[in-house]
Amino acid sequence: MEMAMAADELKSVLNRLRRAQGQIAGIIKMIEDGRDCEDVITQLAAVSRALDRAGFAIIATGLQHCMADGAQAPGDRDQMRARLEKLFLSLA
Repeated sequence: MEMAMAADELKSVLNRLRRAQGQIAGIIKMIEDGRDCEDVITQLAAVSRALDRAGFAIIATGLQHCMADGAQAPGDRDQMRARLEKLFLSLA
């Protein structure tokens, strides 16, 4: 499956990933500075959710493109569905 996404969809995913990247840098600094464990865990949970949302957005876009492409042969659709299901479950 290719990463062929519309520009606005890609921009949203990239923004989420950049935000997560910033959060991870902040978490590293928190640990280096000896910040409270609860604060670190709270930020880890936030970055985990951001990464999950980015992954789900990518999968949802794949599903949308797959469903829009009704010209595929039934076997191809079944194979695509199985691949998307596997990706989705890897994030669950």
